[in-house]
Amino acid sequence: MRELFITGTDTEVGKTFITCALMHALKQRRLSVVGFKPVAAGGTSEGNEDALALQALSDFSLSYHQINPVFLTQPVAPHLAAAGLGQKIALSELIDGHNQLRALHPDFLLTEGAGGWRTPLSEDCFLSDLATTQSMDVILVVGVRLGCLNHARLTVEAIRADGLRVRGWVANTLDSQMPFLAENIDTLQSLIQAPRLGTVPMLPSSQHAAQYLDVMPIL
Repeated sequence: MRELFITGTDTEVGKTFITCALMHALKQRRLSVVGFKPVAAGGTSEGNEDALALQALSDFSLSYHQINPVFLTQPVAPHLAAAGLGQKIALSELIDGHNQLRALHPDFLLTEGAGGWRTPLSEDCFLSDLATTQSMDVILVVGVRLGCLNHARLTVEAIRADGLRVRGWVANTLDSQMPFLAENIDTLQSLIQAPRLGTVPMLPSSQHAAQYLDVMPIL
């Protein structure tokens, strides 16, 4: 079983879109896959849109709570949403949820973060603590737009400073009209120094995006 933590250079860079694309690509190789969204903020009575997408693509019969153990309806930073309810997000709850999915022994267990690498869960805990505690390799989703070079390099430095390996990265195009798009992606490759799993153009669905990904480096 391979366990990967999917993080992004920021919020709204396409983490769920790329996680679902990876799930499609792995399932096409007849590999079993489970998606895990430990913390999600924002949604309806049915749940968070991102977590529901991971649930729909996951193998095994999994409840929503198994996919997303901490769901906060207010679409703000998780620690603020929890504080507004008089609650505190416990890292132990996220670890327990991850371990329950581990016990299913899928070929791949993909954990999608929230926001960027250092998203706080409380005043003394970050979502990155889940990745380090569970010793997960990391996939970095870079939202390719102005400012991404700095965000990508700082994120990679933080991941490696935490003792984890960047197993690969994906260039997710957010602005098809970005000046020097190809040159920026080449610069990202030199800054990240890990396998690029693909460059994904702006597309209508994650299933279409799967064809732009090379999953061989993570097999």
